[in-house]
Amino acid sequence: MRVDLSRRLVPDELWELTAPLLPRFTSRPQGGGTAPVDERAVFTAVMYVLTSWCAWRYLPESFGVSPATAPPRSTQ
Repeated sequence: MRVDLSRRLVPDELWELTAPLLPRFTSRPQGGGTAPVDERAVFTAVMYVLTSWCAWRYLPESFGVSPATAPPRSTQ
């Protein structure tokens, strides 16, 4: 992802406020599971979708986050 877009969507000041609120990745003792993903990249992708009204499935690959990783889980 281009750095200028990332910094525009999530400036350092916003990231400093948000980062402590995000849950930390913990690996499972038995192994397996998903690999950790850059938290700021995921948050930036979420901000992009919220501000552009882009559908999750159309999230540009340049964010480095798959659409399956970024969106919240459905509660249906």
